[in-house]
Amino acid sequence: MTTDFATYIASLPKIIAGANTLLRSPDGRVLLVEPNYRDDGSWTLPGGTIESDQGETPRQAAFRESVEEIGLEVVPGALLAVDWVMGPGRPPLASYLYDGGVLAEEEFAAIRLQAEELDSWRLVAPDEIATYLTPGAARLVLAALAALAAGTGPAELVNGRPASGKE
Repeated sequence: MTTDFATYIASLPKIIAGANTLLRSPDGRVLLVEPNYRDDGSWTLPGGTIESDQGETPRQAAFRESVEEIGLEVVPGALLAVDWVMGPGRPPLASYLYDGGVLAEEEFAAIRLQAEELDSWRLVAPDEIATYLTPGAARLVLAALAALAAGTGPAELVNGRPASGKE
């Protein structure tokens, strides 16, 4: 039996991939953005879909999305967390979260929101993250902050929880 390569590739399982950047203030607050396209009122981090069909890598997507969404050219630092997120009615999502570092006051003042997607931004203390983000996204951010504080490698999550290897 012979199958051409395109048919084989089309038969493989699919995933969606996204990349975000974790930007912090000197006092440890996290930059969140308020999207205007969500019905649930939740906020998010700067970032979005990886344009893998265009050859984009997760790191390149995190950089591009920061420029597009908040107008800042933040070169992504260390990979802080990866989350494999299952969801009803869609393929799984592989979510990459990069360290964007600590920004100075003048950098926050230079933020220019992408009006087509975002309504506002704010700095949120880690203990208030769950008030703004979906539960899974809040767990991802908190795991990334913990990995950053501990100086460990990236946190590996499945549906926002530490991976056990038995998922």
